Amino acid sequence: MIPQELIAHVDEKACLEFLATMVRHKSHTQTPGERQLAAYMAEQMKKLGLEAELAPFEGERVNAVGRWRGQGSGKSLLFNGHLDTNPVTEGWTVDPYAGKIDDKFIYGIGVSNMKAGDAAYFCAVKTLIDAGVKLKGDVILTFVVGELQGGVGTLALLKQGLRADYFVNSEPTDLQALSMHAAAFTFIIELIGNTRHLSKREEAVDAIMAACDLIPRLNAMTFSGAPSEEHRSINRCHVGVVHAALGRELEEWRPPQVADYARLKGSCRYAPGQNETQVLDDMRAELRALEARFPGLKTTLTPEHLKGRPMMPTFEVRRDSPIVQAINRAYKAVRGVEQPTGAIRPPAYYGTDAAHLQHAGMEGIVCGPGGRYNTMPDERVDIPDFLDMIRIYMLTILEICGAA
Repeated sequence: MIPQELIAHVDEKACLEFLATMVRHKSHTQTPGERQLAAYMAEQMKKLGLEAELAPFEGERVNAVGRWRGQGSGKSLLFNGHLDTNPVTEGWTVDPYAGKIDDKFIYGIGVSNMKAGDAAYFCAVKTLIDAGVKLKGDVILTFVVGELQGGVGTLALLKQGLRADYFVNSEPTDLQALSMHAAAFTFIIELIGNTRHLSKREEAVDAIMAACDLIPRLNAMTFSGAPSEEHRSINRCHVGVVHAALGRELEEWRPPQVADYARLKGSCRYAPGQNETQVLDDMRAELRALEARFPGLKTTLTPEHLKGRPMMPTFEVRRDSPIVQAINRAYKAVRGVEQPTGAIRPPAYYGTDAAHLQHAGMEGIVCGPGGRYNTMPDERVDIPDFLDMIRIYMLTILEICGAA
């Protein structure tokens, strides 16, 4: 059976129902539900004839791992996706756990981030197996937990020795090939002024006014050392939290006083080839300029790293890598147009487990269904995107692993 005939055999109804079943599992991160869904995925992989297991880490947490053994001489391909989801927010108009399907979308918490990607590579393997395909190389399916804690699930698998020649991370990119994404860190800035009563505010150093001056400058920053304009395009600084009042205790009972203390908290994104030290140096230069505009103001900048939680590093893969070329060709075969490839925004601002896989020595690409309706009320995925992703993964498997 030729590849085009194979991809025509995708059982669309069954694939959508499988994804809906995954959505019905309430797998919020760091809850028993993520373990239950991992157990379900291991059971389903065993039904396909894969070598499947639950790989424990951090006490009761587990990852589900399955291997479709090839007949030898082919390259191995690992698929990676997480099962844990964010909690449900306000504003939903459909049941977030029902797996509702209409004529355009499938809905549910985590369906975009990223159960649709998980289901797509499971269904790709199932379709190939049901068609009697044999491969030269192995296909490894990983369904991890703890991605929302910095990727602890994937890091555990890497520590346990799991490796492959190539990988596909299925985070939501709207089927685009994300070949680069940023690293992230959180920062805290303190601004210390000098208070006066409002009657003498001309003599004060107003921390609120300084914060109002600083925030748009920070939000507009790019950083030193970007290897190219494409790299610089995924630089970003954002202030997301601001508190200001009197003193470090942020006393609010005396509004006639000029605020002498402000605390800002935010996050930065920087590209491969840049580093956190460079970013902090650039930000400190901006703070020195602020002190010059507000004589008497004192500033501090401190990076915040959460204890016990890994950071998502940068990710980049060459566009001529065999895995990038394979998924580009598969996309064109399915959709008839060239696949958008590169530092695609907004996904290039995200962190993914692809970074951990790459830093362990593997080449890979980030490409998955969903994205435009990601992490929002009525989270959903376009049905044609989900089904096309299955077909693209099937062709990618055939090219990388080789039909026996």
